[in-house]
Amino acid sequence: MIRESRIADHLQDTFSYTPMRLTAFKTGPEAPPIRPAVAGREWMDRTGDRFAYRCLPLTIANTHGWEILCPVSFEAYWNGGKRPKDLKVVYGGKTSSIAVSHFGHGVLTFHTGYLFRTDPGYSLYVTGPVNSPKDGANALSGIVETDWLPQPFTMNWLFSAAGGPLLFEEGEPFCHIFPVPRELIEQVEPEVRDLSSEPELKERYDQWTASRAAFNSELLVSGSEAQSQKWQKHYSRGEHPDGARAPGGHRTKLRVREFVEKK
Repeated sequence: MIRESRIADHLQDTFSYTPMRLTAFKTGPEAPPIRPAVAGREWMDRTGDRFAYRCLPLTIANTHGWEILCPVSFEAYWNGGKRPKDLKVVYGGKTSSIAVSHFGHGVLTFHTGYLFRTDPGYSLYVTGPVNSPKDGANALSGIVETDWLPQPFTMNWLFSAAGGPLLFEEGEPFCHIFPVPRELIEQVEPEVRDLSSEPELKERYDQWTASRAAFNSELLVSGSEAQSQKWQKHYSRGEHPDGARAPGGHRTKLRVREFVEKK
């Protein structure tokens, strides 16, 4: 059997982070709302029996950070040209400068309204709302060294084709952020090995393979236990097919804190 205590000790030593501070300094009086990222997605709601929410990695990713929300509704149009003036932003009832055409080439630029500051050694991963595709444009991602940068960053979306309207509704998230340790990726030592070289891990894999095959076969049997369960819940429960608990800090839900208003 796998030595769970040894693995748990390794995980505790590796991922024992101290709390870090993330500060959002308003750069103007009309800074847009910012909130902990939410799990819900319209396309996930529309899946049969909302089965998309059974994928725990999907919902954890949805909530892994904070979202900045559009304060007004607007439409954007791009004629396919390279110049900034080839992209037009048309606001509805409220006036705003939250979104502009600055770079040209069909790039729609959002001003976040904040200058973010992280603790030393941490950057911010900046992207669009996670697992939330948008018809007509793709969110561009960036990693920003927010532990020293003295100016705000922008969030950018690239038109996938000329045309429009590209619609953003009031209250719709246009940006998703979360901190990352800057040096971690360069400290990773990637390697490829045969699974048989790690007998304990292979044993777990073989257990999962057999369990998965048996469950899928039983799904075809009317009135079976598998049909009653509908899907296997080992990962969601943080356990192996034999019932052994997974080591480390398994999460079924993230409790991301709200930004607190301070002077």
